[in-house]
This record gives sequence, structure tokens and C-alpha cells, in this order.
Amino acid sequence: MPVLDTITGPRDLRTLSEDDLTQLAAEIRDVMIRTVATNTGHLGPNLGVVELTLAVHRVFDSPRDKIVFDTGHQSYVHKLVTGRSADFGTLRREGGLSGYPSQAESEHDLVENSHASTALSYADGLAKAYAVRGEDRHVVAVIGDGALTGGMAWEALNNIAIQHDSRLVIVVNDNGRSYTPTIGGLATALTSLRTNPRYEHVLDIVKRRLTAVPGVGAAAYDALHAMKKGLKDALAPQGLFEDLGLKYVGPVDGHDRAAMEQTLAQAKRFGGPVIVHAITRKGFGYDPAERHEADQFHSPGPFDVQTGAEKPKGPIWTDHFAEHIVTIGERRPDVVAITAAMMHPVGLDKFQARFPERTFDVGIAEQHAATSAAGLAMGGLHPVFAVYATFLNRAFDQVLMDVALHKCGVTFVLDRSGVTGDDGASHNGMWDMSLLQVVPGLRLAAPRDATRMRELLDEAVEVADAPTVVRYPKGPPPADIEAIGKAGGCDVLVREGARDVLVVAVGSMAEIAVDVARRLVDQGVGVTVVDPRWVKPVDPALVELAGTHRRVVTIEDNGVVGGVGAVLLQTLAEAGVRTPVKLHGIPQQFLDHAKRAAILERIGLTPSAIALGILHDISAETAPEGRALHDVDGTR
Repeated sequence: MPVLDTITGPRDLRTLSEDDLTQLAAEIRDVMIRTVATNTGHLGPNLGVVELTLAVHRVFDSPRDKIVFDTGHQSYVHKLVTGRSADFGTLRREGGLSGYPSQAESEHDLVENSHASTALSYADGLAKAYAVRGEDRHVVAVIGDGALTGGMAWEALNNIAIQHDSRLVIVVNDNGRSYTPTIGGLATALTSLRTNPRYEHVLDIVKRRLTAVPGVGAAAYDALHAMKKGLKDALAPQGLFEDLGLKYVGPVDGHDRAAMEQTLAQAKRFGGPVIVHAITRKGFGYDPAERHEADQFHSPGPFDVQTGAEKPKGPIWTDHFAEHIVTIGERRPDVVAITAAMMHPVGLDKFQARFPERTFDVGIAEQHAATSAAGLAMGGLHPVFAVYATFLNRAFDQVLMDVALHKCGVTFVLDRSGVTGDDGASHNGMWDMSLLQVVPGLRLAAPRDATRMRELLDEAVEVADAPTVVRYPKGPPPADIEAIGKAGGCDVLVREGARDVLVVAVGSMAEIAVDVARRLVDQGVGVTVVDPRWVKPVDPALVELAGTHRRVVTIEDNGVVGGVGAVLLQTLAEAGVRTPVKLHGIPQQFLDHAKRAAILERIGLTPSAIALGILHDISAETAPEGRALHDVDGTR
């Protein structure tokens, strides 16, 4: 019987023999590899924390002791040993296990922290709460995979250091990487410091006795302490953490479970905040992942388990961006690129290869990236900051106050906008167009296909006195949708029959909008479909078109509150245009993980649902009472 099948919770781990624990680690790696090969997910980070996670659960008592993972995608092993192994085959599937910690799944999951660099702040608050309440409980924060490059983590460390009675153990999973090798001076700052309470006790005795000697005691202690510190810094430079006042132990081999347990037990006994520095290898135990140069199988697509070869897939939006930003760089020597630890995922790797001196990876630090981009613009360059749409949320203040207020020519390229699906609520890029609508002077483009993405990116980098944004979704773009005419700056995609319905198609929703139009025309409804291309500011031509149609329908892959449709509705009201407007977008709720198509179906962003809704509204106004309404496919 597999050892994993006997694990119903963390306490079962404490009864296992050394041989059983070794076998369990192998079984965990095998089930993760086989599951991610078909379901996709974060494989490399989890292969690297198998022994580390087992050690944490054998030393600490979850759920009484709280374990917070940062980033949350390192939690697969945790899921497997907290009673979810039987369901692990449903990972990232609709109705199955989340790819991140989930309160709905287990009492062992507290924080659904799928954005990086947050765990230490959660853990700081938890540990303070237990101290105030007088509860003898520990908090363990497992942080790593590049998360210590985020400024929020260091804000937390600055506060944790002064909480001397905080029962907080920080496990730094140092694999030298996030998606790619960790960037910055902090990557070389981690080292060892003794944490034995007896060491501090003896040091205190020496200090009291020496300083009691009249005349020379205090000077002698200072000299001795300086000598001790200087010697330690020469042998193992640990000044950063010592100056913060944090106790630090390591480095310890994160793949040596027994060593990890011994170190964690020592940290647990210390009684105050402690950093445990564990050295791991991303992708450990699976040769194709360890040899994968780009990202150690950080988040691979479907792949062959035996060879590690990823299954072929067509070009996605990111690939088209990756090619075109190099073309722009060739003709524009002032264009520079910024990424926040995601060189390959956002498609800047080709630009980096061609222009290494013009490419900047700032680590998981979106706020810094945005303000640094402002500085680059002030210095006469045009920065292009490519980032997942959901991660720009973290830098909103910097976009508003540091970039837009100073009228800096910075282009933000937002990958994975709209519904992304499998990664769940935190990764849907459904907030950006609402947030960015309030930024004065900012221009926002939403291309409908790859050709328009290239055109709009060209236009965006020409703007030197305001921030610009180009946003596109996850996955492959549709076939090019050619315009049949122009209306101001808008492209007219469909113009059939009377001016019954004006459909405003936002970005990648244009394909759906054209399908909606076909279904309406088949039902005898006149339709005009327009793509604004630049959705902020509102094109005056849209206002004119709205005034000449009987109703307006907007379709966008953004939250309906404050999005493109909502702003158009407000603009029409201000202009005195009374045409009814119906908004179609993403409801303002956190969406459970599922395939993108399934989520769009669930929330009604499909051609059939939208067309049927429009026909229903028209029928309600014009049809005699009791008349049957045919659906958009011509059936009852």
C-alpha cells in the first residue's frame, strides 16, 4: 500500500519511519508530476519543497499552528499531506482542488495568497494576535521562489524584528529563482546566524560583567562585541538580518528532511521571531525540470511524463507581443523593457536577448517597476512595462501618482487580462479597466486580434506625455477581424440593416460581438458592431453612433462596475443621449477556477446568451403579449 494513501492529516507523518518518509517523498513527487502533466500547474516550485514541507508538518501542529505559504503556488505538498491526496487528480479543474491554498478546502489553509510577498504580513498579524490573546501557538511563514524581492516582505520584516515575543518562524525557501533566477542584491544576502538562546544569554552575562568594571568595562565590551561582529561578517556576511534584529539560522539543505526538522525544532524553541534559511533546487527530483533552462518547469503546459517534452501549442498573444516589441526596439533605441520577475511569461525574453542593456528585471516588485519606469521616462527613454493584468493592481498608486501625475510616457502592457481561468480568483485580470478609468490622462487600448495589438502597441509607444496601456487576454488570439469602415477612431466591423442595435466590442470580445451580430441579423434585427480600439478616453464617434441607434450593448472582459460600458453610459448621460444601454461584462465577484470557456459560459459572456438577451429586450418592447420568443439558433 502506498505510504501516501495512509496519510489523512499531518499528525500521521509523525508515526512514519525514516524509510517510510523517504518513500512518501518519492510518491509525492510522482503524483505531482503525473497530475501537472495533464492538468497543468506549478510543478517546479513544489518539487523543490517536498522535504521542507514534510519537516514543517512534523515539527509544527497544524491547524493549531498556522502555516502560511508565499507564494501560495508552493502548497501542493501541503495539500497532499492534509487530507486531499484522493482528490489531487482534480487539481485546477472546475469543482476540484485549487492551485493555491483555499479556505473552502481545508482547515489547514488560512490564506489564499496567490500574489507574492504577502505571507510575512499575514504571519506578523497572526503572531501578534496570539501574543495579545495569550495563546501558545506558532505561526510559520514559508516564503521563497523569489518572493523576498517584493518590498512588502521587507516592510513586514522591519516590523517582525521588534516583536521579541512573537512565536513566528520564517522559512526562506531559497531556490535562487522566481520564474527565473532571482534578481538583485538580496539574492546574495542570505546567510547563517546562530540562534541558540544560550548564546544570547551568555552574551548578556559578558556584557553585564564587563560593563561593571569601572573606567574600562564598557569600552572593553564594545571592542569585544565589534571584534565578534567583524569576525562573523568576514566569515558569513549576515549584517542585514542582524541589523534588523532578527535571529537567523542556516543555510540548511532543504532536501535533507532530518536536518530541516532539527533546524525547525531549534527555531521553535527560541521563543521569538526566527528566520530559517533553506537551500533548495527548483524542480528537484525530476530530471527534465532540473534541466529546464528557462524556469525549471515553473508552470508548464501539458507535457510527456517520461521525456518532459511539452506538447505542441500554437502561438498565443504573448508570442505576438514578444516578436513585435523586438521590432519596435530595432527602430526605437529609446525604448526599454521592464519585467517584474516574469521575463519569459510576459514575452520579454527575446527583447532581453537582443537588447540586454535595455532590459530590466526588478524582481517581484511591481510598485518599484512602475515608479522606476517613471524615472526612465524622465530620463528621456520610453519604458514598456509588461506585466500580468492582475499584478498591475498592486501598483495602482504608482501608476496614478508617480507616472500619470508627472505625465510620463510609460507604456504598460497587460498580459492575461480578462478571465484567465485555471489559476482562480486572484489571477483573473478583471479589474484593470475599472481601476485605470480613474487615472487622468491615461490612454487605454484593447486590441481585438494580433494585428491590432501590433498597431496599437506602435501607437502607444509614440505617446510621450502620458501613460498608455495595451491589454490582451490569455491564450491564442482569434483570426484577424478586418474592419469594413471607420467611425472616428473606431473600427466598424459589422453594419447590417436598420440601426436597431449598436454593439460596442471591447478588445478580445470582438469575436463574440461579431457572432452576436450574425445571430441578430438572422432574426431580422439590424446591427452595427464597432471596436473602439482605444477605450479610454471615450471616442466622440461612439457618442454620435449611440444617438442614432435604438439601443446600445457593450461587451467587455472586465468587471461591469466602472468598466468601459459604465463609463460610456456616464458619458452618454452627460451628453444628453437617452439611448438605452445594456452592459455585458464580468460580475463583481471572485470567480472560482475553471477553464476560460467554462467561466464565460457561467457568467453569460457567450454569443448565444448575449444575443438571446438582446432579443428578449426587443421582444419585451415590441411583441404582443404571449408571443413565443425564438432563440438565436431558430428553435423554441
